[in-house]
Formats: sequence, C-alpha cells, structure tokens
Amino acid sequence: MNAPTRTDLARGTGVDVDRIRADFPILARPTSAGKRLVFLDTAASAQKPRQVIEAEARVYETEYANIHRGVYELSQKATAAYDKARSKVRALLNAASDREIVFVRNGTEAINLVAASWGRKNLKEGDQVILSEMEHHANIVPWQMLRDAIGIELVVIPITDTGELAWEAYEQAFTARTRLVAMTHVSNALGTIVPIREVTRVAHEHGVPVLVDGCQAVPHMPVDVQEIDADFYVFSGHKIYGPTGVGALYARESILKDMPPYQGGGDMIASVTFARTTYADIPQRFEAGTPNIAGTIALGAAIDYVTGLDRQALLRHELALRDYATERLSEINAVRIYGTAPEKAGVISFTIEGVHPHDVGTILDFEGIAVRAGHHCTQPVMDRFGIPATTRASFGIYNDFDDVDDLIRGIARVQEIFA
Repeated sequence: MNAPTRTDLARGTGVDVDRIRADFPILARPTSAGKRLVFLDTAASAQKPRQVIEAEARVYETEYANIHRGVYELSQKATAAYDKARSKVRALLNAASDREIVFVRNGTEAINLVAASWGRKNLKEGDQVILSEMEHHANIVPWQMLRDAIGIELVVIPITDTGELAWEAYEQAFTARTRLVAMTHVSNALGTIVPIREVTRVAHEHGVPVLVDGCQAVPHMPVDVQEIDADFYVFSGHKIYGPTGVGALYARESILKDMPPYQGGGDMIASVTFARTTYADIPQRFEAGTPNIAGTIALGAAIDYVTGLDRQALLRHELALRDYATERLSEINAVRIYGTAPEKAGVISFTIEGVHPHDVGTILDFEGIAVRAGHHCTQPVMDRFGIPATTRASFGIYNDFDDVDDLIRGIARVQEIFA
C-alpha cells in the first residue's frame, strides 16, 4: 500500500492530492520567481487537467469539423461527441432530458439569455424580480438592463453581518407583482451556501419561478436540479476544470419550449425565406451559429474527470481546507474575514489592516501564491461591508494543507514589508 501523501490522507480527508495535482501540468511549473505555484484562485477560473487539455487538442488534431451540417465522417464524429457532451451535462445536473440543456459561452450568457428571452416575453412594467445583496454582477446587470428597457423593479434581499441571506426579509418580499427570483447558490465573494431548496420552495408557494446561478456550486458539490426544484440553473465550464468559452443553461422543458429565440442565425432555424423564418426545436433554437465545438467536447471530458473522482470526499477535503485556513487566519490579529456563515464553501475573503488588497495580492504573487484581490464582481457586497475590496483565497481539488501554510507564510511576509 502506498504511504499517505503530504499531510492530507493523514488528516482524514481521504483525498490523494498528489495524484490529482499530477494531472494538472501547470502546477508542476515553477513561477517566474522560481517558487512552487500555490494556486488559490479557483473561484475565478479553475486550472485544467491533462485529460481536458488532451480532449480539446484531440478534436482539432483528429476529428474537427462543423457539427449538425455535414454528412461526411469528420462532421458525424464531431456531432456525436458534441451531442454526447450535452448528455453529460444533463447527467451532471440530473436534468430530466437533454432537451433541457442549452450550451452557451458561460453562466453570464445563460443569465442574459433568460433575461432577454423569457424576461422580455413574460415581464412587463411594474413587475418585480427578487435578487440578493450577494449576487455576482452577472446576476444583477442583465436585470438592470431589462429594468431600464421595460420598467421592471428589482427587489434586493439584504444579507446579514455573517453574509447569510436575511431569511425573514426574503419571505416577506413577495407581492402580487413578483414574477421571478434570481439568486446565487454559492456566493463567489463570501462563500455562503444559500439554502436554495428552501428559496425555491418559498418562491413556488407564490407561483414564482426561480433562476439559480450555480457557477460556484457545480464545481464543488453535487447538484440535482430536480431535487432543488429550480426552473433555471446556470454554470460556467471554466470553473469546473473545463475550457473557457462554454457553459450551460438548464431550464424546465415546459418553460424552454415557450421561450422565443435569443439570437438569430445558423443552426437555430428550421427554414428561412425572406418572407419568414421558422425556428428549430429546443435546445437548438437557442444555439445560433457555430458553437465552441472543441471546448464543448472538452467540457464533457472535464465532467468525466470530476465525476470519476469521489465528489463527497473532495467536498469534505475542500471544507477541511476552509476550516484550517479560517483557523490559521483568525490567529492573525490584523486579519479580518468577511463571510462567516455556518454553511460556507471553500472561499475565504479577508483584509489585512493597513494594507490594500491589491498590495497583498502583489506581494503574495512574489511568493508564488496566486490569490484574487478586488471586488470580485460583487461591488454591492463590498458596499455592504464598507470596504473597497478584499483578498480572496479559494480552493479547488488540487489544493492541500501545505498551500494554506504557504498562504500564512506569505501573509507574514506582507506584514513584514508593511511593518
């Protein structure tokens, strides 16, 4: 039997991080300063395993052609692989049918699709959309654009000092004019895990559909859209160890069938004349033009990779890292952590007294530690806590306790420089 690697197996997470890290070529490369790369920015975009890189390269090297349009072998192979990726997304989310999965560029485009298609058809002046104060800009701006265009109202549910949804305010927010709830599953800035099943339960009691931003949930925990009872659910491929430029929208088939096209062009039509156009059935109706074929197939490879691991063990591991990092950071008097909800993912945002987060990020970079510094596309969260920015460390399947120790040593170096 192989001995436990590093400190992880010994600490009881059951995850062999060394084996996982070996699948990620970039993690074997030292930084330009000759340091070991400590990548703590997975919440922004995850690194890619060799299996995903090779899958995308293989498409271009051996089976690339446009899809759904060719009768020749290459096109048929590419089409089959592309369509298989849709089935993999359906299985990942436990959707009822492949017809409920629409490929998009990312979670942002998925939300924009719903706002532009479902929103413009179903919302009118004076209708209300409920959001939370912890939303990513991607789940704020599309609704503001719709507000400015047709006069809907946005109702924002506040968050508590610990970063949790103010539940009583949410329950009391519904009126006869409430038409949609659009809410994150996991906050990218605070790590808060929103009780999304309860969110949908309350909304559905009022006959209101729910859109869930799952970009920070899908990579880190099992998601069952039927159990959650979501009407819409979105995620980005690049956060689940897949390529950039591809993501997915889940929508109930009954809702999707009633939505008008989002964009016009090839592959979303049944027939076109200058007199009129008839549209393809779902989901192709929402996939105009040549898609990210290789990236979508590689997203399927990313799903294969992640689901081929023990996801419950990985979740326990990331939460163990969260707890260890929280404990170590809390020992530093100058550090303040933002987002202390009891139910929280592997995301820790913090400030260091007297040091701007951008300076923290820059100095940590010299030490080989990649963190995010800024407002994390959640400026309302920063406004809520009266700060311009935070430093954020976020964990992925390739992080270990040594990475946390390196982060703590890096913070000591920051304090030394600013002493």
